Amino acid sequence: MNHNKHKKGWIFLFLCPPLILLGVTWIVMALWNCLLPDILGVKSITYWQAMGILILSKILFGGFHFGKGMRDFKEKKMMREKMMSLSPEEREKFKEVWKDRCSGGFFNRNNRTNE
Repeated sequence: MNHNKHKKGWIFLFLCPPLILLGVTWIVMALWNCLLPDILGVKSITYWQAMGILILSKILFGGFHFGKGMRDFKEKKMMREKMMSLSPEEREKFKEVWKDRCSGGFFNRNNRTNE
């Protein structure tokens, strides 16, 4: 009985990503065909063209970051351990350095002088 439960879980994990891709592709096609022909005067697209647009946009703008959440967790844990190992003086110095680096605002516009 327990073995069957794990088998169903693996089948679900195997089938879920392709089904999500198919669904998202359909949504992209539907949105494109409903909105863009009227707004921009472009032609309607097929399902496979929508999948191509989706994959191309993922390559160009999103990249493929598998397991990024776990990596962020590990990096955060390592930084916390590093901060805990610093002496109070080193910790204050570290905070001051980063405060100076980050206090300038966007393009350091808060620290500009009127020249």
